[in-house]
Parts: sequence; structure tokens; C-alpha cells
Amino acid sequence: MATLYLVMAMRAPGFTDAAIQPHRDFLDALRAAGQLHLTGGFSDGSGGAYVLCNVESLAEAQAIVATDPLVTMQASDLHVHEWLTR
Repeated sequence: MATLYLVMAMRAPGFTDAAIQPHRDFLDALRAAGQLHLTGGFSDGSGGAYVLCNVESLAEAQAIVATDPLVTMQASDLHVHEWLTR
């Protein structure tokens, strides 16, 4: 099975709705590139997660996530984990 990378995004205290559409556009670009497996928000509004696929390494996944508007706009704290699925 291919390696997946789980990205946990928790809203920062300074979260702004202005980051939502740029983040969605970012996810759409990942999907178009074949690198987005799954995405969704948490029902309590605290954040969300997405799963990267077709990425060569944790370092590459981290580099991709560093360009997410949630990061560049300092709207959320994102953490990337290599995900060992069964």
C-alpha cells in the first residue's frame, strides 16, 4: 500500500474566514495533481484534516503543507504525520 500523509489543521486563535477560499483552492490544486486523497472539516468547527497521497516522503509532504494558505496566512496550526494504514 502507498504511503499516506495525514495533515491535521487546528484553527489558531487568530483564524480568519479570509483563509477558507484560498485553502479550498489549494486543496483543489492538490486534487487536480493527484495528491489529495481525502479532506474534511471537524463538526465542532475546530479545524479539519486532509490526506496527501502520491508524495515521495515526509519532507515533501511538509514542504507542500508549508504552502497551504492556512499556514501562510497564519490561520491554523498544521501538523503532518506519515500515516500507516491497514
